Amino acid sequence: MKTIDGLPGPCSSLRCDRNGRENAGADRARRRREAGKSINEPTTEDVTVSIRLGDEAPNFTAETTEGQIDFHAWKDGSWAVLFSHPADYTPVCTTELGRTAGLQAEFAKRNVKVIAISVDSIEDHRGWTPDIRDVGGTDLNFPIIADSDRAVSGLYDMIHPGEGDTSTVRAVFVIDPANKVRATLTYPKSVGRNFAEILRVLDALQLTDAAPVSTPADWVPGQRVIVSPTMATDEARQRFGDVEEVKPYLRWTAQPTKTS
Repeated sequence: MKTIDGLPGPCSSLRCDRNGRENAGADRARRRREAGKSINEPTTEDVTVSIRLGDEAPNFTAETTEGQIDFHAWKDGSWAVLFSHPADYTPVCTTELGRTAGLQAEFAKRNVKVIAISVDSIEDHRGWTPDIRDVGGTDLNFPIIADSDRAVSGLYDMIHPGEGDTSTVRAVFVIDPANKVRATLTYPKSVGRNFAEILRVLDALQLTDAAPVSTPADWVPGQRVIVSPTMATDEARQRFGDVEEVKPYLRWTAQPTKTS
């Protein structure tokens, strides 16, 4: 018997990451039902599962609108954006998935694969697909995970009891080619996401991975960037050319190319 956070339970190869982590969310829900508690009642278990920046993104296998996938194998060599939506046939979600489909070329340009998830069934996802096309103007061109048992949603802590039901909040996980979680965003169910911001985060991560710089507040691609505090000003000038020193710890330079 493998355990998660000290809680015993069987570990199915379909629902565990490679470190043996189990679907904690569904398991907590089962134990609550057995104890006669509301599934939305917070308990000490709710603070035991979290995914932090730099963690390995938990692996899983799941049924999707494009067939069964192994998440790490599916994204092998690529960045990935895994994002949840509360339910099919809902207005905000329809606009979000339509927008994502319309941005497919932008994601591909950044070597990013996009995958959505909700607690609805494959049948619901497929039935909803024409609505996404009608509203967004583009055919669905990425998979949607069916998570009726809330296994993946629990693994990624996408169900927040304080939000009032057992559907997912609007969670976003940006995952790099090494399967490390590099950014997370969480929105309430009533607020649609800004997918331009998700693209901006991807651009910033890829840029700062490639060069010793950081991006300032409100940065967008093409604007100047901040020289890393670990680099001396003289060294920065040798590498980047023009460097403006505003403070000893704040030096500006033009955005370098990703290969510079």
